Amino acid sequence: MKLQKKLATCLAALTMSVVVMAGTSWAEDKSDVDKRIEKAADVLNEIMSTPDKAIPDKVMSDAKCIAVVPSMVKIAVGFGGNHGKGVATCRTEHGWSAPAPITVTGGSWGLQLGGQAVDLVMIVTNDDGMQHLLASKFKIGADASAAAGPVGRDAGADTDWKMKAEVLTYSRARGLFAGVDLSGSAITQDKDETRVLYGSMESFRDILDGQVAPPAGSEPFLATVRKYSAQSHNQERGALTH
Repeated sequence: MKLQKKLATCLAALTMSVVVMAGTSWAEDKSDVDKRIEKAADVLNEIMSTPDKAIPDKVMSDAKCIAVVPSMVKIAVGFGGNHGKGVATCRTEHGWSAPAPITVTGGSWGLQLGGQAVDLVMIVTNDDGMQHLLASKFKIGADASAAAGPVGRDAGADTDWKMKAEVLTYSRARGLFAGVDLSGSAITQDKDETRVLYGSMESFRDILDGQVAPPAGSEPFLATVRKYSAQSHNQERGALTH
């Protein structure tokens, strides 16, 4: 009996340790996701705060989806591979959707920056590009056409960029902000971070279609997207009335 009691006590203690460790890991993961969402908001704010180097107003006002990947890094010297984690949101009938965690992997750089981490912004410009993104996995250049986006708040209004590409891509590092070639890169749903962020697995389409409520901690990113997409739209309307 004494042995059984000791075993039961040890088992209970072990179970409690596992629960505590799991809870700690969950908290750490949750913190990582929240920090990435906050960083995505910071990246967009910093880019749009410099008018002559920002994403054009026309691009922002017409965007179907916006994805931000803070600190994407090269993973293969000479071949220019890359890897990064970020979040995406799409327009719905009721505003911008909750953020969906994404991973960008592979491909080649059109802008070599010596291996330094690069902030990446992708703008989905039309319904076809949006449907590719909603599929939760697509390869730039194969499933969806992409191009380096025009730069400057007033640029792009009289160009045919929207007809040429489903995704416009931008990168920033060392103070340099410019379009970047991500041909061959795969964009997929980050299922692990989706589970952490929402507490359970939610489909990419449900999140980006607006069927899932935004989680706590996502407001900084969504507020930033709303600010610049609405600001761009209002500025465009003002220009048309004068």
